[in-house]
Amino acid sequence: MTKKLSAAIVALLFSQLYFSQEKTNSETKEKQIEGVVITKTKKAVEQKADRTIFDFSEQESLNTGSAMEGIKKLPGLVATDIAGMMYQGKMLEVYLNGRPLNISSNDLNSFLEGMPANSIERIEVITQPGAEFPASSGGAIMNIITNKNANKYLTATYSGNYAFTNDDKFRSRTNNSLSLNARNKYFGWQLRVGQSYREGEMMSNQDNLVFSNTERVSRGAFAKAGITVDLNYDKLLLNYDIYHNNNDNTTSSNGSYLLPTAGLNQYTALDAANTNNLRQEIVATYQKRFDDKNKKLDFEAGYSRADNAFYQDNIYNRSTLLGDLNLGRYLDNTSLMQVSNFKVDFSQPIKILDEGKISLGGLYEHQMFDTESEGITNLEYERNTASSYVEFQTKWKKFDFTLGTRAENYDISGTTRLRDENGILQEGELTPFNKFKLFPNASVQYSFMNQLYLAFNYNKKITLPSISALNPNNNTFEGPNSTNIGNPYLQPTIYDNFEIKLSAFDYAFIGYNVSSINNQVAQSLSREGDVIKNEQVNIPNMRIHNFNIGLPVPFMIFTQPLSEIMKMNFNADKINFLYVYAGYMKHEIKEIDPKGMWIVNLMAQVILPQNIKMTANYNVLSKRAGFYYFESEQPFNNSFDVTFAKKFMNDRLTLSVYGKDLFNTQETQLHSRPITGQAVFLYNKTDTRNFGFSVNYKIPTKNKLAKEDSNLLNNDKKEDTGMVPLP
Repeated sequence: MTKKLSAAIVALLFSQLYFSQEKTNSETKEKQIEGVVITKTKKAVEQKADRTIFDFSEQESLNTGSAMEGIKKLPGLVATDIAGMMYQGKMLEVYLNGRPLNISSNDLNSFLEGMPANSIERIEVITQPGAEFPASSGGAIMNIITNKNANKYLTATYSGNYAFTNDDKFRSRTNNSLSLNARNKYFGWQLRVGQSYREGEMMSNQDNLVFSNTERVSRGAFAKAGITVDLNYDKLLLNYDIYHNNNDNTTSSNGSYLLPTAGLNQYTALDAANTNNLRQEIVATYQKRFDDKNKKLDFEAGYSRADNAFYQDNIYNRSTLLGDLNLGRYLDNTSLMQVSNFKVDFSQPIKILDEGKISLGGLYEHQMFDTESEGITNLEYERNTASSYVEFQTKWKKFDFTLGTRAENYDISGTTRLRDENGILQEGELTPFNKFKLFPNASVQYSFMNQLYLAFNYNKKITLPSISALNPNNNTFEGPNSTNIGNPYLQPTIYDNFEIKLSAFDYAFIGYNVSSINNQVAQSLSREGDVIKNEQVNIPNMRIHNFNIGLPVPFMIFTQPLSEIMKMNFNADKINFLYVYAGYMKHEIKEIDPKGMWIVNLMAQVILPQNIKMTANYNVLSKRAGFYYFESEQPFNNSFDVTFAKKFMNDRLTLSVYGKDLFNTQETQLHSRPITGQAVFLYNKTDTRNFGFSVNYKIPTKNKLAKEDSNLLNNDKKEDTGMVPLP
């Protein structure tokens, strides 16, 4: 059976090579014939030397529900409230259409939960960011691509989704979006609008001191507009995005805390909170093109603004010692983030060995972040970053080489105004960070044959503390015996990343990477007496080791003789198969020596009668797994999802029905391992089990047969984000 399985997998992989070569040859011939239209076939997963690309637009198991629900299903990606987002052991910096979001933690989760998954075209996980990307990309980048290419005349697509939970209470979740695209001889435009509504529940236990139940109502709306003007060979692109989230929480809690003069106090409380976020961004890009299509010069200027307001009101507080109280407004916090930047990118071919290319450019970015609490400005943060880069790429026989470096100069400063233990306002200066640093990168890739290669990579990166972690008002709930604060004195994190990876035909790979990290930012949860403290800290020195493997297993090995399988020409996207991903991650922290974590993802695709596609996903992280200052008590992110999808009306209409977390097993049980203070047990359970259906309908318009304009496709290493790159 082992030999048969191995041979079948080899046959599957070689068939991919056959089809990819056949497609390349046919495309080459078609491009020589005037008037022939080229239609590009999308792949569910595509491996490149520096990134892995996951297609969302054609995978119903990913594009139903919220963006966060789809992201959690990606093999090798871990997304949790505690550990943040990691891919194959690397912390992820989240980008939207090629530009950093500049948000994290609670704001990021809220943003992704409010974004419909059907608004995503694809997600690129860039595991080896080159010198062209800011050094602050850290270990890796998750680039969410939401836009599509504009077509001739008008195209319109509607996407909708409805789901409900069936735990103790019926709760609804819905999202809708409409996308309009058009272009003519002179310009193209795109408009996408959408909304989301989500009801949810979270039950929590913090070390048997606080028991809480939170009812959540999240509302989101967005609009994305873009226009591109053709100026002979050149293009001018203008984009405007706006996202709005309005979330209400009602939390009932009970617990105990110690009063210095009266002893142990039992309480029951009800609190109401509201979070209101408004994010806007405008970007202008001028693309200069030359007779040599491989020579490019781009100028881009952008400005983004994010306004956030949060308050928490105590409706009542019933105390065994103090009676019934109304404590009024606990929290009243606001923040304003503004980022402006300008960058230049240039590339052209040069003769290095067999062939080569040089890329260079520069970036200047200015960020301001101010926070207020009860009308008092308690943080004024300012960052100026100036950078430039140069990168060489060359080929020699079967080898591909990349060598580059990025120079960045940081000027970070600010002031804080915080109250001490006596309630007196104290003003202080942030620890300044004024440094000039070089961030080199290098990679060597050897191609055994087309789409079968072995790669070695190294890069040095930095991660600046997120504004969420710096914000002293970073608090979503406050009670008598719990505090949750930001840390404005966090220092940047420096990474040295090493990787070796063997990839075969997009679907199969095996790899190992290790990161040596200084000043990693991590969450610390500790207890002193009857008070639980949640804060952000720097880990002085640590390493992250990650071993991972991905392998497709075609089901035909159980029904077809090996001799027949070897004769078949089949496409992995059209057959029944099981995709297996397994990873082992070890955080090496001397002070606590956490245990390793196993990550398993199984995805099965089965083509049923009437061309109904069934997709099943199972995800689990092992128990007793350590990550930063936490260790899991039970399996983490444990869930099983099923989706059934069918296309109608010449593929214009796609209907899907699904169930997520069918066995209701996704929950968090862990304990902290702080350097100081007592450990804390933490339990969280949300209503993750839900059922629903989704609709995707390409509305008939004048251009029923419109196809992608092939001359806009970019086959260069740096991916185009489409005709109108909405940032």
